Amino acid sequence: MNLPNVNLNHFVHAYKVAPWRVQRQWIGSALLVVVTLAMIAALYLDVTAQAAIAGREIQDLTAAISVSRQASTDLQTRLASMTTADAMEARAEALGYRSLESGEAEYLVVAGYFKPRPEILSSASLPRLSAPSIPPEYTQSLLDWVDERISRSSARGMQ
Repeated sequence: MNLPNVNLNHFVHAYKVAPWRVQRQWIGSALLVVVTLAMIAALYLDVTAQAAIAGREIQDLTAAISVSRQASTDLQTRLASMTTADAMEARAEALGYRSLESGEAEYLVVAGYFKPRPEILSSASLPRLSAPSIPPEYTQSLLDWVDERISRSSARGMQ
């Protein structure tokens, strides 16, 4: 009975003799907390930096899309102005073309040529679609499957 009391007194005496051990434990705990907080802060900064870089790339790509759309619109406007009836007529005259008079046109009849008729979709021309057949393996529930297996095994056992 005296033995545990001796061990306890020995530990108390050891800490009283060397108080630097307790201080070292407190300092170690404090450093562990500081290092943990520093790691969390570094992780947070890394994630934040990656998000900022991704956001900046999105802004750059959005600006590039805007510039491309504006250039495309400018080209469409130029094409529209170049293909107006007046501009086309002026270019044709500059190349030596002239307007056709009513009696100058000749039409050529080609034997065997028929004017193509547009294909009109009707319900008669469309193939009839039937509902897809689903194999019974996909319509059977798990309980039905287990019941079927049990009934098969019991039928074999009775034979």
